[in-house]
Amino acid sequence: MPQSDKSPMEFALTDAEATEVLGAALAQAFPGAPTGPASLHLEGDLGAGKTTCVRSFLRTLGVTGLIRSPTFTLVETYSLTELTAVHVDLYRLTGEQEVEELGLRDFLGPDCLLLVEWPSKGARVLPPPDLALALSFAEPGRVAQIRAYGALGQKWLGNLGSDTRLTTYLSNLT
Repeated sequence: MPQSDKSPMEFALTDAEATEVLGAALAQAFPGAPTGPASLHLEGDLGAGKTTCVRSFLRTLGVTGLIRSPTFTLVETYSLTELTAVHVDLYRLTGEQEVEELGLRDFLGPDCLLLVEWPSKGARVLPPPDLALALSFAEPGRVAQIRAYGALGQKWLGNLGSDTRLTTYLSNLT
């Protein structure tokens, strides 16, 4: 993974609702992908909230209907007005060759957003993240750590940091 441009942003998430709030805030803060694909990488143990966060993210972007976990299908795509969101789960894959066979290169245009769970399984064949979200267990819930990479990631993280609704909501939980 490339070097992060600055320190991570960190949030305490006491429950699934807080994880959903973070997902919605990440979507609202998303600056778009003007010159190439945008990429959000999500790491964390099983049950840490990666898919919960992505579902909220996609709902906020306007996805209606069923949002499936790509645990078994591996890739789910959602066509939106401004972009195509591609939700990828690499958990069951065993190597970069299998990641390569998913055909993610077909989604590397400027109107594409990759949301990749378990990106470490295909790190060298995936586009680098603009934003990386690590979810870890911490009593009473979880901790979210978000790092930005490159100009798009910095803008995205800056937008997120300016969201007073998010910081107010999460600070009221503790």
